[in-house]
Amino acid sequence: MRAIGLNGFGAPEVLVETTRPDPVPGAGEMLVRVSASGINRPDVLQRKGAYAPPPGASDLPGLEIAGTVEDGDATALAAAGFKIGDRVCALVAGGGYAELCVVPIPQALPVPAGLTDVEAASLPETFFTVWSNVFDRGRLQAGETLLVQGGSSGIGVTAIQLGKAFGARVIVTAGSDDKVAACCALGADVGINYKTQDFVAEVKAATDGKGADVVLDMVAGAYVAREVQCLADDGRIVIIAVQGGTKSEVNAGEVLRRRLTITGSTLRPRPVAFKGAIAASLRTHVWPLIEAGRIKPVINKVFPAAQAAAAHALMESSEHVGKIVLDWKA
Repeated sequence: MRAIGLNGFGAPEVLVETTRPDPVPGAGEMLVRVSASGINRPDVLQRKGAYAPPPGASDLPGLEIAGTVEDGDATALAAAGFKIGDRVCALVAGGGYAELCVVPIPQALPVPAGLTDVEAASLPETFFTVWSNVFDRGRLQAGETLLVQGGSSGIGVTAIQLGKAFGARVIVTAGSDDKVAACCALGADVGINYKTQDFVAEVKAATDGKGADVVLDMVAGAYVAREVQCLADDGRIVIIAVQGGTKSEVNAGEVLRRRLTITGSTLRPRPVAFKGAIAASLRTHVWPLIEAGRIKPVINKVFPAAQAAAAHALMESSEHVGKIVLDWKA
C-alpha cells in the first residue's frame, strides 16, 4: 500500500510517500480502504518527535480516516452492524496516512448520510475529543456558557456547533477579525480577537459579570490563570493541549472559594472500550444532527495525499478555519 511516513523528525518535508506491507486485521478489528485522512495537531507533534504513538499503534501518522470496509473480524463486524463494503469513518491511534488502515471496530462509525468520504474524514478526531471533554468531562449543560479558546481550529468549529446544538451559549477566541467573523457565522454568540482584546474582560462583559461555565482550553500555560478569572462559580476548565506551555500558576484560593474544577485529558492512549463508548454516544446524539444538516463539516482545504507536507505547513501556519484533509483518490 501507499503511505505517508516520516523520514526522521522535523519540518513538514520529513513527510514522504512510501510503501508498506498491507496491514492485517486481528480480532475485533476491521480493515478499511482509506479514501481520505484528516490532519490534526497531534500529527504535527508526532512529526516533530514530540508525540510518540502509544504502544502497539502504527508508527505512521494519522488519527482519523474515512473509507470502505474491506475485511475484518466477521463476528465482531456483524455484532456492530457493519459488513464488507460499508462506508465508515473512524478514530485510530495511528496509521491513518495510508491507503489501508486497521481500525478497532468499536471506534468506527457509519459515514453520515449525505456526506462524502472527505467530509467524513474530518469528523472523528474533533468530534470524539469535543464530546469527551466538553460534555463528559466538562459536563456542559443547556443554558450554560462555553468559552472555546481557538474557535477557528478544527476542534473549535466542532465545539461551536455542538455547544449550540445542545443549548449552550458559545463564546470563542480567535487570532484575527476574519477568524472571529467565521466563528460567528458558524453560530458563536460572541467572538473575541485575542490579539486586540482582553478575553477576560470580554467574557465578563458578555456574561454580565458571571463568567463562563466551561472553558475548552488548547493553550494552557499562562492562559489557565486568566481563565480562572473569567470562570463562573462552579465552573470547569478542560485542558486538551498545551500550545502555550505546560506550566501554569493559579490562585488556589479562587479555586477553593468558588468551587472550580481544572481538569484535562488526552484521547490517543485511552483504551478501545473508552473510545468505543464515545463513538456510541456520538452515533446516538450527534450523527442524527449531522444527517439533518444541523451540524456540518467545516473543511478549509483538501490536499492530494502525496502533498501531506504542504498540508502540515498550512496547519502550522494557523491560517486555516476548520479542517485540513488528505484525499487518497486525488
